[in-house]
Amino acid sequence: MMEDFDEIYEEDEEEEEEDEDRAAEEQLLKYAPDPVVVRGSGHVTVFGLSNKFESEFPSALTGKVAPEEFKASINRVNSCLRKTLPVNVRWLLCGCLCCCCTLGFSLWPVICLSKRTGRSLEKLLEWENCRLYHKLCLHWRLSKRKCETNNMMEYVILIEFLPKIPIFRPD
Repeated sequence: MMEDFDEIYEEDEEEEEEDEDRAAEEQLLKYAPDPVVVRGSGHVTVFGLSNKFESEFPSALTGKVAPEEFKASINRVNSCLRKTLPVNVRWLLCGCLCCCCTLGFSLWPVICLSKRTGRSLEKLLEWENCRLYHKLCLHWRLSKRKCETNNMMEYVILIEFLPKIPIFRPD
């Protein structure tokens, strides 16, 4: 009976610590600047994913990252899109031509390929984060947003500012 009480007490302590950590994180995020949004700028869009992202250096990143590093990262993302999107477009055209005969099943390959392209971009951005951006207190991620001009959804790259957490070093 007493052992059960000790378990409950330990669980309560863990929950309180998690709540305190969550509250501290929310407090830090509350004062973080808005994320920088890098929109697609290509001429072809398949399921919300443009064939290239804007490589112009955003002024909000001045002093945070070198323009050359930003451009190199965007070029790697655009290179990944250049390799995968033409295949997606071909499958989309083929799927649309055969859609009536296959009751829509001919669109499945392009849906799967688009998801795979999104996962490839997410992996690339995570590699970029580990390689450089987390050291600079930045975090890049692929996000779906509503277009400003219409009700369609589009993929954008969000560059979020991470809070600088002081490192405690005992003497």
